[in-house]
Amino acid sequence: MTITTLGELKASGYKSKSVKEELRENLIKQLRNKEEGFEGVLGYNETVIPELQTAILSRHNVLLLGLRGQAKTRIARLMVNLLDEYIPYVAGSEIFDDPLHPISWFAQNEIKLKGDDTPIAWLHRNERYTEKLATPDVTVADLVGDVDPIKAATLKLTYNDERVIHFGLIPRAHRGIFVINELPDLQARIQVALFNMLQEKDIQIRGFKLRLPLDIQFVFTANPEDYTNRGSIVTPLKDRIESQILTHYPKTIDISRAITFQEARLTEDQKNGIEVDSLLKNLIEQVAFEARKSEFIDQKSGVSARLTIAAYENLVSTAERRMLLNQEDHTFARIADFVGIVPAITGKIELVYEGELEGPVHVAHKLMESAIKTLFAQYFPDPEKAKKAKTGNPYQEIIDWFTTGNKIDITDNLDNASYKKILNHVPGLKDIVKAFHKGLSENQLLLLMEFVLHGLAAYSQLNKNTLEGGFAFSDMFGSLFNASFDQDDDDELNDNDFR
Repeated sequence: MTITTLGELKASGYKSKSVKEELRENLIKQLRNKEEGFEGVLGYNETVIPELQTAILSRHNVLLLGLRGQAKTRIARLMVNLLDEYIPYVAGSEIFDDPLHPISWFAQNEIKLKGDDTPIAWLHRNERYTEKLATPDVTVADLVGDVDPIKAATLKLTYNDERVIHFGLIPRAHRGIFVINELPDLQARIQVALFNMLQEKDIQIRGFKLRLPLDIQFVFTANPEDYTNRGSIVTPLKDRIESQILTHYPKTIDISRAITFQEARLTEDQKNGIEVDSLLKNLIEQVAFEARKSEFIDQKSGVSARLTIAAYENLVSTAERRMLLNQEDHTFARIADFVGIVPAITGKIELVYEGELEGPVHVAHKLMESAIKTLFAQYFPDPEKAKKAKTGNPYQEIIDWFTTGNKIDITDNLDNASYKKILNHVPGLKDIVKAFHKGLSENQLLLLMEFVLHGLAAYSQLNKNTLEGGFAFSDMFGSLFNASFDQDDDDELNDNDFR
């Protein structure tokens, strides 16, 4: 039977709980039942999640502090799952008053007039979450409230009457979770307005002698204070936030991959028509790991997990575009398709001065080159050490072929047959892959053959130039000599011009 009046609610034995008590009790049940909490948040099981659970058990307001793309907002939104599914409130109340403990003039007056016949409505936990992005233009009126002159005129009330107040976002989040994202971006004077709400649990609007004991679970998110010059969290406010929890980026390639595949938005046609080998998936994640230690990138800004998500989507779409242009039903992603992930990298990195001199596209290619070099040693012998090996250099036949002046271009528009023909044309390429990797499919064999070329270029054994939509491979030293020769010719021509 659905409870619709205050009398029925009292008869049911319902007992009021604060929102923090609600969260605490439901978390206790979850932990005792060993149920999974905060689904979809990966890599935090040993770090962030235990600290957050401790804060909830302590009934603390929380500050999630970390660089961009570290799932801070997602964590805050998932806290809603720890609320009761439904709670009762006085029907018509702007701030969802607890029928047993009303705090607004409206709810108190309703109960005074109607007693046990006061209408009761029910609020689902998904409606008990309020989120506000802090921006410099946010005002106290937005968050707390202000006097509404239209309401005063309509109801023929003076400004001394509580009923003329238009409540802001925070009072309307009464009995729920209120999140402020990017707290340092909130002006200092606005942050000061939050002091009383966190400590004394009340609000002040202009000159009103108003005390509303709001029941709110506050969650704040922020980048480290030295992230930018946009602002910081004022010390008294930080002091009132009981638990500060530091987030972080994925610590392993496996966790990073799991996050990417969980968040990447692919169509069914892309999933069924494009094969992406584990090597390419690892390479994309390694690009982010290289970026997080690159001297060209501002590490205080961070490198968001969104980089790898967008890069993976672009990789698949680059392969899909080739498949469609070549009228093929199926294809597999290649390293040449990495030209398509450059826009996903350049838009998600903040460059320092040295990086600006290099240019974002050049930095993106450097990151991809570093990722290839890092992973190459996990698949094949180190080319530097192989040159000195007593048993002979396994790459020598490949290098010698390029030394004689041979060149190849691998672009992202080659059909499968052309791609295979070009790679098989390089002597020794297939042999070295088969020597170190057994039981490969044809697609895996071709991919690793291409990987060998990129790896030798990363170790300066071959020359690699970026083309429109792909890469060109040639002899490393021949290219240097040719460049030198061309320069001499230019100099001689210039001298002759002057003579």
